[in-house]
Amino acid sequence: MTYPKLTDKPGALETAAAIRSGKLSPMEAVDAAITRIEQLDAHVNALAVPNFEAAYAAAKAMDGKTPGDDQPLFGVPMTIKESFDIAGLPSTFGLAEYRDNIADSDSRVVSLLKAAGAIIVGKTNVPPNLADWQSNNPIYGRTNNPHDHGRSPGGSSGGSAAAVASGMVACEVGTDIGGSIRVPAHFCGIWGHKPSWGLVSKRGHQHPANPNPIAHDGVLSVAGPLARNADDLDALLRIIADRPIPEAAKPLRECRLLLVTDYPGSPIDDHVRGPIEAAVAELEKAGVTVDRSSDLLPDLADQNQTYFRMLNTAMARGAPSPDGKQATATDWFDFLDAQAANEAAWAKLFETYDFVLAPPAPVLAIPHIDQQLFTATLRINGKDLPASPGLAWAGIATFPNLPSTVVPIGASDVDGSTLPCGMQVMGPRWGDFGCIAAARQIDAIVNG
Repeated sequence: MTYPKLTDKPGALETAAAIRSGKLSPMEAVDAAITRIEQLDAHVNALAVPNFEAAYAAAKAMDGKTPGDDQPLFGVPMTIKESFDIAGLPSTFGLAEYRDNIADSDSRVVSLLKAAGAIIVGKTNVPPNLADWQSNNPIYGRTNNPHDHGRSPGGSSGGSAAAVASGMVACEVGTDIGGSIRVPAHFCGIWGHKPSWGLVSKRGHQHPANPNPIAHDGVLSVAGPLARNADDLDALLRIIADRPIPEAAKPLRECRLLLVTDYPGSPIDDHVRGPIEAAVAELEKAGVTVDRSSDLLPDLADQNQTYFRMLNTAMARGAPSPDGKQATATDWFDFLDAQAANEAAWAKLFETYDFVLAPPAPVLAIPHIDQQLFTATLRINGKDLPASPGLAWAGIATFPNLPSTVVPIGASDVDGSTLPCGMQVMGPRWGDFGCIAAARQIDAIVNG
């Protein structure tokens, strides 16, 4: 089943081209985006912090000017995740006690986007502490999935994905440590890219409880783009990347792929497995080599156990867990050693395989619940199973610091709703552009 698209509005590069040609002015582009937000957001609630006045001022300053060669997004309106600092706007991480935490400068990512000509029309919704596959908090309320308002758009970049999928804006930037870009892209039927760790700076993206104005980027966590097509995703990554990396290497039909749909302790629902198997069948029909098992695959059960412990320690910044246990310095060095060994094992696998395909999550968009998902259950093939093991499909790329592009590949009917399904395309570290290029070719084969 073809994945559902909610809008035919132009993407970021298409909008930029219209502005560059004189068919559209920056003011008209911004006004159209704000009009769409005002029409659509009453039902979706993706926008947490409007930035309309500043956006109009930026657009007015651009009108009549010629875009520079270094401004590929000249005049393009977009939003950004609430947790990125923008001077004069709140960065709360969804926590009521920080509703008055006003940033005094732009984050590194925002500075790069503005330099490229983008106009930030607002900030999008998140869960408290960016720690859920829902986007609901006591300050800004709940964001709905634009495909089914009774379901989550994902998290923690859920407002980001909902804004892009619904057509409010063409593109976004979110963050990902536990699937927070990939799961919203999967739930909302758009493209998302989790970069190689260290490629994109997270300067100016820090928890408001951290008093350090220049905090460490943090292990595992990355910032990356969301969009409705591969070209926009590629362009955004080039803008926000802080270092040069290799270009895409070869056509997909010359590549060897490995499909992973079975993860110890984290089964996937048939509503996810079905579209992925159908997509892989189309790839094989087109002459792409896809293996379904390999002895080169690292011990996934061991990988997930260490990832989950490291994730919890990193999210808590070393504070004791609810059971009172606290990670020691020795524990932390053990995590780093295990991560290095795991990254080496994946590098060995990528000497044989060009890309690994996997689901972004074990389920499609989940119904809203009034508690954090990872303390609840997921409905998988008719059974209610603990939700937290579902993080394994995020950790599969996060723990070894690998890039992963989510491409929409189909849909399933679930309880009367047609819900989109995505697929991760993982590659070797620093192979980000290769992942996006492979996902682009998969899209052409699967979706036509």
